[in-house]
Amino acid sequence: MKKWNKWLALGMSAAMSVMLLAGCGSSEETGSTAETTATEVTADEATVEETTATEAAPEGGYSEDVQAIIDRGVLKVGVKNAVVGFGYEDPLTGEYSGLEIELAKMIADYLGVDVEFTAVTAATRTELLDSGDIDCVLATFTITDERKESWDFTTPYFTDHVGVLVENASGITNLEGLVDKTVGVSSGSTSAKSLVKAMIEAGLISGDNFDEETFDPATWTEGVTFQQYDDYPTISTGLSAGEVDAFCVDKSILAIYNTETRSYIEEEFAPQEYGIATTKDSGFSELCDELIQGWLADGTIDALIAENGLD
Repeated sequence: MKKWNKWLALGMSAAMSVMLLAGCGSSEETGSTAETTATEVTADEATVEETTATEAAPEGGYSEDVQAIIDRGVLKVGVKNAVVGFGYEDPLTGEYSGLEIELAKMIADYLGVDVEFTAVTAATRTELLDSGDIDCVLATFTITDERKESWDFTTPYFTDHVGVLVENASGITNLEGLVDKTVGVSSGSTSAKSLVKAMIEAGLISGDNFDEETFDPATWTEGVTFQQYDDYPTISTGLSAGEVDAFCVDKSILAIYNTETRSYIEEEFAPQEYGIATTKDSGFSELCDELIQGWLADGTIDALIAENGLD
């Protein structure tokens, strides 16, 4: 019996050693998981957690600029804060919503970092990108050949058209009604140029002095003039006050300002393709484009467009 008790004691001691060793191994693995995932998870949850930034990293690792974002732990994104469906900040809660907000969150999740939003306008978005205050712009930013000379753009994630909103009392219903009128536009946008081109093509104004490369809405006076504003709400207020006769910008942006006393003119023109703007020739540019192409291919972006009422 004593011999049996001796062997039993030895067996229990060995079993306890195995359990202690197993416990140490579990602790190390959990610590490793916590370092590479965007959110903390338990050992049981680790098996169902989304792909981590480390696991998703391409062979050879990330580019230097992408790794810098990961090391910082925050993706800084320039967004609109007054464009419902794209980028809108709730004035009461401070919460952001919209297609572009969701795309920014998805990029941050992919990298395993937090996301920080900075409200931008058409006039400030590239300044903040150039200064390094933000990593990218997701702010109804239309892709043009001229802009691509200074910044990279992803494959378009949304296509819109330019439109014009007027007060019903004005009696303006089409492009012809805008001849010799003043139109409100956003500083730094392409809307004024698009409107002038449309009016020239319709034979409503002369295009003798029109040059796409040098066009400046501040100095254009042939057949239509422009008043530039820093943001869309101010243009809408200017339209109500009679400072301008019309409000011209992408129709998806105009939608929030289209009240019962206002209407769109008949024509829409100049397709506007929106893309994520990033620093020229950066590794982050390539990553963003790969992600957008993937989300377009698998239907993710179409679903987000529908969810945000943009279809």
